[in-house]
Amino acid sequence: MLLFDTYVQKLKYKVLKEVAIHAYNDTLRDCYLDIPKVISPGPESELRCCIYKERAIAAERVKLAMGGDKNNDNIVEVIGIACDECPVSGYKVGPDCRGCLAHRCSSACPRDAITFDEKHHAHINPDKCVNCGKCASQCPYSAIQNHVRPCERACKVKAISQGENHVAQIDDSKCIQCGACVYQCPFGAVQDKSFLLDAIQMIRESDDNKKYKVYAVVAPSIASQFRYAKLGQVITALRRLGFFNVVEAALGADMVAYQEAKELSEKGFLTSSCCPAFVTYIEKAFPKLKPLISHNLSPMAEVSKFIKATDPDAKIVFIGPCTAKKHEVQLPSVKPYVDCALTFEELQAWIDSRELDLPALEEDVLDNASFFGRIFARSGGLSDSVKQALAEQKNEDFILNPIACDGIEQCRLALLKKEKNVLKENFIEGMACVGGCIGGAGCLTHGDKDKSEVDKYGKEAYEKNITDALAQCSYHMDK
Repeated sequence: MLLFDTYVQKLKYKVLKEVAIHAYNDTLRDCYLDIPKVISPGPESELRCCIYKERAIAAERVKLAMGGDKNNDNIVEVIGIACDECPVSGYKVGPDCRGCLAHRCSSACPRDAITFDEKHHAHINPDKCVNCGKCASQCPYSAIQNHVRPCERACKVKAISQGENHVAQIDDSKCIQCGACVYQCPFGAVQDKSFLLDAIQMIRESDDNKKYKVYAVVAPSIASQFRYAKLGQVITALRRLGFFNVVEAALGADMVAYQEAKELSEKGFLTSSCCPAFVTYIEKAFPKLKPLISHNLSPMAEVSKFIKATDPDAKIVFIGPCTAKKHEVQLPSVKPYVDCALTFEELQAWIDSRELDLPALEEDVLDNASFFGRIFARSGGLSDSVKQALAEQKNEDFILNPIACDGIEQCRLALLKKEKNVLKENFIEGMACVGGCIGGAGCLTHGDKDKSEVDKYGKEAYEKNITDALAQCSYHMDK
């Protein structure tokens, strides 16, 4: 039985599933009329003032499920009509204020934003307050608290703020499209665009004209998903959907680890290039460090490039836990190799739209990568893999000293140190999501980030080292 962390996730799933059904029935023109009626009736969805508003919001969800605003390059968009329930962010005085005589809060305020009523209870003028927090630090009763909206709290790069009418707005110059705000918004007002229709169209055209084959490239974090079925059954489902072959992105991770080890030993210092949100963060927040980013493509792009080298007419759909991958596939350096990116959430909706019963399917085999390629799914996995690649290359002269940054806040600290030339490590492994890819915003569930499950999946690989994995696919390691 499929479980969701929140009802917002369930709503998103239901919209995606219905859009997929309409796509196969060639009735997409009816989506905006039919889907709001399908997903909104019943007491569980009566979350707002009236069912009509819920249906209006559902229509916006349909738009995002069908690709969203074509004029907006950002993968993440705000549904304005749904963003009206959260209180305004800022420091507020709570009921624990005792009306003391010291008035330390007022003395600490640099903008004279605090006044007192006849009972000496403090009040903060939001028009004067600059949210410095000095009043809160001085209150002996901890009566002053900083109320931050969930989306703003989730965004560690401060790309979300309150715009007109207090509706959330995204600063594209800061946004790294990691999707943290998408998962944390309690009302589903922040959503990522879906390109599920593009994937379905590719499959259907492939079935009709036979001019090309469609490959699914799946992220190694798939091992932590679909807990109600076996991985081999998910692979069978992908083939039932129409994919010609299913390839591990972990094979691309083997390629990247091998090449990154060579590049690192030659240059002496690198930051990783596997996580697109981390790379975007460097480009936007630490532009001076951009030359230090590894010149290797991500595992997704590297293995897709390899596939298209062997089958130039192939179409490739990446499936993983990452919303930022949807942006990465639009980059000029990646676009020639990857045609579409989906999340595990979208794959689940697609599977169910075709009425495929995962636990009832036979098991297929997924075996392309090594143990080290598969552990890229967790924080620290890339560093372990680069260390292994250096050993397999018999590069004893270079001593790897990595720092594995688990989440964008740790990435920020490491990059700040490097910018100030006080970082002792010579390799920054950056993962924007806490836990690594297993903590991605597009996961089916987010509560369990068990890294041991990733290592267990890695140990199931037939090829135990990187060189063997690359040799069995005739990958030229001297490139």
